[in-house]
Amino acid sequence: MKEYLTKKQSAWLRPELRNVELKSGLYLLATPIGNLSDITLRALDVLSLADMVVCEDTRVTGKLLSHFGMRKPLFSYNDYNADKQRGSIIEAVSNGKLVALVSDAGTPLVNDPGYKLVRDCIDLGLYVSALPGANAPLTALQLSGLPSDKFCFLGFLPSKSVARCKVLEEWKCVSASLIVFETAQRLLASLEDICTVLGECSVAVVREMTKLYEEVRRGNVSDLILHYKKEGAPKGEIVLVIGAVGEQKMSDGEVTEKLRCALTTMGTKEAASYVAEISNKSRREIYNLALELLKDNDG
Repeated sequence: MKEYLTKKQSAWLRPELRNVELKSGLYLLATPIGNLSDITLRALDVLSLADMVVCEDTRVTGKLLSHFGMRKPLFSYNDYNADKQRGSIIEAVSNGKLVALVSDAGTPLVNDPGYKLVRDCIDLGLYVSALPGANAPLTALQLSGLPSDKFCFLGFLPSKSVARCKVLEEWKCVSASLIVFETAQRLLASLEDICTVLGECSVAVVREMTKLYEEVRRGNVSDLILHYKKEGAPKGEIVLVIGAVGEQKMSDGEVTEKLRCALTTMGTKEAASYVAEISNKSRREIYNLALELLKDNDG
């Protein structure tokens, strides 16, 4: 381990670790999503002691290490070469190496490769540890001003409208904030599909988090559509946070559709209670509607 340590990088080690060798294994290490000062002390400790750093793009991770005065063997692991590279990484861990797995930005495995590598290491009884840190979906949720008690992260929405609408349809009955990644070029089209499928919901467009031009634009989806039609696509990396449809004022048609959807997975009373709660309507009224829907189906 020590052969890769330089004088400058050894300074990052906390005093209690100067004479301690960390346990060999796979360390899942979160990196900054923009501002390099957001890296944690533990992350610097592990990077200083790592035998190798597994990353998506060696150029990106190389810049991060260089910023903190580190030189490390970098091993590329991404969506294109993961199946080919996985065996070599597992072999290194099996041979007692300390391996750090990082993404280009944020927390590994969150919309990034690594799940199969972690699963295989666990299956082989190898040591796996995670170092928490920067995370784009959770940071966007914090900034959105939308309910954060229940949320679902969907990764990137599909690039084509039909597929995108299909995904949104699958989640429209979920009473939780939805978090998705999106590109600047597809932002407007995605907002239009969100409006079509989910209706007039609250949305936050969060971009360039922790960077100089960080911006959060909040509002009804229709207002945001008008804004980006006028101003054009924004620059930078974007996270969308979509307010739970259940939190919005529902039309009678939307209530019926929610109830119809709920009845496919819940009992009559349970579905009525659920829809009454998210629509702010009386439980008796919704229960009677449920009976009518079931009667129509039987007929």
